[in-house]
Amino acid sequence: MQRRTLLTLIGGAAAWPLVARAQQSSQARRVEVLMGIAESDPAGATFVAAFTESLRDLGWRDGDNVRIEYRWSAGDGERIKKFAAELVASQPDVIVGQTTPVVAALKQQTRTIPIVFTQVSDPVGSGFISDLAAPGGNMTGFTNPESSMSSKLLALLKEVAPATARAALMFNPTTAPDGGAYFLKPAQAAASGLNVTIASTPVHDAAEIDSAMAALAREAGVGLIVTPDVFVLAHREQIIALAARHKMPAVYAYRFFAVSGGLMSCGTDVTDLFRRAAPYVDRTLRGARPGELPVQQPTKFELVVNLKTAKSLGLSIPQTLLATADDVIE
Repeated sequence: MQRRTLLTLIGGAAAWPLVARAQQSSQARRVEVLMGIAESDPAGATFVAAFTESLRDLGWRDGDNVRIEYRWSAGDGERIKKFAAELVASQPDVIVGQTTPVVAALKQQTRTIPIVFTQVSDPVGSGFISDLAAPGGNMTGFTNPESSMSSKLLALLKEVAPATARAALMFNPTTAPDGGAYFLKPAQAAASGLNVTIASTPVHDAAEIDSAMAALAREAGVGLIVTPDVFVLAHREQIIALAARHKMPAVYAYRFFAVSGGLMSCGTDVTDLFRRAAPYVDRTLRGARPGELPVQQPTKFELVVNLKTAKSLGLSIPQTLLATADDVIE
């Protein structure tokens, strides 16, 4: 065999893996993820890790046979709408949407691209699906806790801060489910039995959070309940800092509030929701219709108590409560 022919064959053989990889890359499926929180939020990295790891276990490797792209809205309504329009225009195979405002924006943009959602409080009431068991349409996913979670948070607030006579329920009407009423009504129903009055505390921006917290602090016996709402989630550092400054007992719906210095949290394990979303993305990529996959409710809840914060507020956490906590931060 002539040398020139041999080199040609060797060169061609060496190029085969490159050609194969190029073909594999061109055939990779595309998953777009629209997050309700900021990219700088430490919780986001935890959610992404759980999601990608779960997909990897199912045979989907990012950058190989699937390409996953993330957009981070930081709880900003206009940014959510902008990103929703952009990613729908890119025509991915599946969209993953985090929180109610994100899914609402996605619904306005498409009724055909499959959507798997997480952290949606009331998908039926919000008009995203027709039924939990049989969603219909192009959406399915995983919900936040039911509206009764606010009454649970109220009971916990009263247990750790018995002097609480007025509880302020904080939310942004433009991003909270049902304009805030979804979690407000159950809290109001439970308030009389706990000798507490409920104060509706709507906030629309950081300045309103400051002024609302300052106004509440001028009253005696006030505690704070922060509901599952992407806006307050995105502003949690500000809320936690103000609660500490005003010596105000506050309870929250997600563990990352307590980890960041909040007094106590009780609610859904959001990392678990992202982990469970991956099999639905897998099934959709393999041909399943989202409307035929039942919407699932949370199966893991977490009670987290921050003893350091309790001490700074002069509160003594009952031992019975500590015994049932999933995590105690000291």
